[in-house]
Parts: sequence; C-alpha cells; structure tokens
Amino acid sequence: MPFCAKPDFLTRLLYAGVTVLLSVIMTATAPAHAEAAIQIRSVKLEAVEEGYQFDANFEITLNPRLEYALEKGIVLYFVTELNLLNSRWYWLDEKVAASRVREGLSYYALTRQYRLSRGTLAQNFGTLDEALQALGRVRNRPIIANTELKLDTDYTVEVRMRLDISALPKPFQVETLGSRDWDVGTGMLRWVTQLPLPPRKYQDSGRP
Repeated sequence: MPFCAKPDFLTRLLYAGVTVLLSVIMTATAPAHAEAAIQIRSVKLEAVEEGYQFDANFEITLNPRLEYALEKGIVLYFVTELNLLNSRWYWLDEKVAASRVREGLSYYALTRQYRLSRGTLAQNFGTLDEALQALGRVRNRPIIANTELKLDTDYTVEVRMRLDISALPKPFQVETLGSRDWDVGTGMLRWVTQLPLPPRKYQDSGRP
C-alpha cells in the first residue's frame, strides 16, 4: 500500500526545511563585525638621557571567541615590538636596536576584573574596554641598542603588536591552526627615518 503523508506533516516538514535554509543563508551573509583586530594609530620616537624610547597608540578589538577564552581563565599574551634596522645593499639588514615586551591579559571571575600583567607589574580594570585601552597605550618604552646609533643615518623602523599564539595552552594552539579568530595582529609597519635629536641639555655631553 503506497505511503500517503498527511498534509499537516508535509507542511511541518517544508517549514523546517525553509527555516534551516534561511538560517544557513543568514549565517553566510552576516557582516564580519565581530572580527578581532589591532590597528596602529600613532608611533613616536624620542631621545632621552638614557638613549631612545617610543610611544605608540593601538586600537584593539577582540572577537567573541577570544572573549570567551578570557572568561574561561585563558591568559592572552600580546607582544609589542619595535626594531631599528640599518639597511645594507650588499647584505641583509642589520638590527641595531630593539624593544620587545609581552603583556598578559586575564580575567578573574571571582572579582569580575580584568588584569594586565608585565613581569611583576600588574593592574586591574573593571571592564574589558578599559583593559584594552590601557594595553593599547604604550608609553616611554625603552629601545635597547646593541651598537652605536648615529644621528645622521637613515634607519628603517619596524613596529607591530600581535597576539602571541605560542604562549597559549597546547590544546588552544591546536585550535588556532588555520583559524582567523586567533590570527590577531597589526602586521609590520615600516618606514625610514633619522633619529630625533636629544634634548638640548644632553647635546653638549656628546651622548647619542
């Protein structure tokens, strides 16, 4: 005897199929407003008594996956790097000075606070936005030279900030493979410049 479905069953089946199809379409066409990103807003080199330092401003946005990882107790480490390179036409560029600092961003569910840590220093914040703003404000960051720096020489400056995937727990490192959600960074910003003059009170001392 041939099977004959009742009209109400066919209606429910058709409705379910259309609902699933619409759900797939909406997911595929949803705007990519939840992507994590880091953007460089400004960078400034400065001469000081000890040598050179830099200030920078970054705008940092996390996506829901990274925020979820924070809420589950995962520490997100961000690395800020600045390099000074001496360009050599006959060989690879020489790195003459550098600055590299890694800062950890974490969340404590018990106190409902976010924490930024760098070495033994730590600071707490009531909201994620406040913590990200503080992370993006780089001030008085020393640049360590490994050779004598000259004022009349053109140097290539490289600056970037990125999420340090290698510092994540091993299971999360596997999850990051091929995932854009964890690929967060500015890319390397490069430009050529000469070093700024030291403050007048130090110029007579002959310091760089």
